[in-house]
Amino acid sequence: MRKKDLRIVFMGTPEFAVATLRALVENEYNVVAVVTQPDKPVGRHQNELQPSEVKKFALEHQLPVLQPVKMKDPEFVEQLRSFGANLQVVVAFRMLPEVVWAMPEYGTFNVHAALLPEYRGAAPINWAIINGEKQTGVTTFFLDHDIDTGRIIMQKPFDIPFDADVEYVYNGLMQLGADICLETLEKVVSSDGHPDSIPQEQLITAGCELHAAPKIFKETCEICWNQPAERVYHFVRGLSPVPAAWTTLCDANGRQTILKIYKAALTEKTTQAAPGTIVVDNRCLYIAAQGGELLQILELQLAGKKRMSARDFLNGNKNFESYIIK
Repeated sequence: MRKKDLRIVFMGTPEFAVATLRALVENEYNVVAVVTQPDKPVGRHQNELQPSEVKKFALEHQLPVLQPVKMKDPEFVEQLRSFGANLQVVVAFRMLPEVVWAMPEYGTFNVHAALLPEYRGAAPINWAIINGEKQTGVTTFFLDHDIDTGRIIMQKPFDIPFDADVEYVYNGLMQLGADICLETLEKVVSSDGHPDSIPQEQLITAGCELHAAPKIFKETCEICWNQPAERVYHFVRGLSPVPAAWTTLCDANGRQTILKIYKAALTEKTTQAAPGTIVVDNRCLYIAAQGGELLQILELQLAGKKRMSARDFLNGNKNFESYIIK
């Protein structure tokens, strides 16, 4: 097969997917159409529509764009079929029905931001960091009936530094995802559309419990202080900068407000106070975790205020030790 014989439909929505789409375009792959989410209402009155990052890029490069509300919509399915694609590439999109993923002759492969079968789900980067993993990576695999369970084509590892947050890992995997997609396409071309792949079951050790990566919600991001400080530390960096870990503060009058924590540091300091107790020492802010371990808070944001360093925050909140964490 020649490279130009591939007719590719690309599916994706956020910035993470743009790096891969850009790589396809710059390497002169024949992207015949792009599928992305419908424009999102934004603004105070939700009366403005904001296109996805993938749509912006596609329009800049004169690529046809499809934005189905429902992937099983017969009109969309027929429109998709009309492009005559023999391969589909998916990056950071949504679950596809069989009528879509099984449509092309050579199938549909996904670029997933984890080393499958670990971290199947919508938020693999967050959960790998939250769980304190030292390594993650990217995987290309063929879609099948279940979420993130298809046959694996390729994998590339990525080391997670102990102090890295989501932004760092996201940026690293975004580029690595583009690289692995190009290498996977080379395999597709050289194998006449049928690259070697292995079932994920071959990578699962008997008795091994896999980590999941479910979607992150606001409730997911609430900090539990009754656990070791290192677990809280990983939790904070696994949600920073977006959507950010948070906790509820109560002032002396019982008024509650949300405090987001963006950056923290482990210390050797301890206290006899209960988990969740606020400690201010030498203009540094700490919060007690399980066993009296103190986690230093470095960057935070009080509801309605801007993100700032803990030191600047303390300068403007002299009586902060009188607050309690609910």
